[in-house]
Amino acid sequence: MDFELTDEQRQIQDEIARFAENEIKPVATEYDTEEKFPREIVEKAAEMGLTGANIPLEYGGVGYDTLTNAIIAEELFAADPGIGLSIQSAAFGADAIIGFGSEAQKEEYLEPVATGDAIMGTAISEPDTGSDVSSVSTQARKEGDEWVINGNKMWITNGSVGDYFVVLCETDPDAEGRYNGFSQILVESDRDGFEAEKITGKLGIRASDTAELILDDVRVPEENLIGTRGAGFLQIMQFFDETRTGVAAQGVGIARGAAERALAYAQDREQFGQSISEFQAIQHKLAEMFTEIEAARQLTYKSAWSVDNSEDQLTQLASMAKEKASRVAVETADEAVQIHGGAGYVNDFDVERFYRDAKITQIYEGTTEIQKNIIARELLGKGMT
Repeated sequence: MDFELTDEQRQIQDEIARFAENEIKPVATEYDTEEKFPREIVEKAAEMGLTGANIPLEYGGVGYDTLTNAIIAEELFAADPGIGLSIQSAAFGADAIIGFGSEAQKEEYLEPVATGDAIMGTAISEPDTGSDVSSVSTQARKEGDEWVINGNKMWITNGSVGDYFVVLCETDPDAEGRYNGFSQILVESDRDGFEAEKITGKLGIRASDTAELILDDVRVPEENLIGTRGAGFLQIMQFFDETRTGVAAQGVGIARGAAERALAYAQDREQFGQSISEFQAIQHKLAEMFTEIEAARQLTYKSAWSVDNSEDQLTQLASMAKEKASRVAVETADEAVQIHGGAGYVNDFDVERFYRDAKITQIYEGTTEIQKNIIARELLGKGMT
């Protein structure tokens, strides 16, 4: 069993760390405070291949494996979660096109994202539908050679800045079976009837764009259907193991970013005539933080490796990694603020931002409670019900 990263992975890790140090950290507070999408930084990241990290070479990307993408996520999120998400989410929805799209769709929609000329997103959640994906009510009805789409999508990453979206719709309302009758359809944001309303006032990841999408008789050509009609739900489920592993890597990055800042502060801050890092209470906090981060990282790496190499227990591993890493992110950020004391309660120090940013990892791509349900279901051999 080899726990070493390859030379290429280490080189990528170093390059991302330098990029984060020079391009992200100096402006992170500004973008967070202003809730502003970091378009210029995303464009610079695209020049490094980061917006096309998971897109195959033949469609303009660099085609990194899941483990390498997890390494990239950790580095970006250790610098700033909001900007990190903005970079990695530029290709949200690309997996659906890669896995199920036509050759024409791949050629038209993937390369612009990989080169930074377009941003895409995935639209699943709705105002009344979050964890229960099978309750999606947005409908697409066939009229001649077009799909006519009506409905609202909520909490959509890149919603007000994206150029096109992979939208989960109910296409066959009379289909038998809870998971049948749903399809994924590509919708361009410049279509008549498409409207996006940016959501502000978020607790964290404020640099990342989030919006509600309103689709009012939006018409798209029939060739915008991704894959087989009625197979949309199963298509989405197939990629959750990968996306949940990605969120686990985000959690590891957030935890590491908070812990590194707490360590630096503890070494610099003096009380009672000595560095607070000399106090055993602080030392124990730091020891526990970094130990938990390493445990979460190894579980995340195993899940990431399994995505590309082994399906055995993959769903269970992905949910374990997400649950563990997101919990470590929240707990580590909390301890980092505690080590900073009152200074950690204001945005003069980054840990205040990391504390707010960490919570989302326990919510999106399936809540912590959903992950525990999945883990238990896999252990008990119950399957999807």
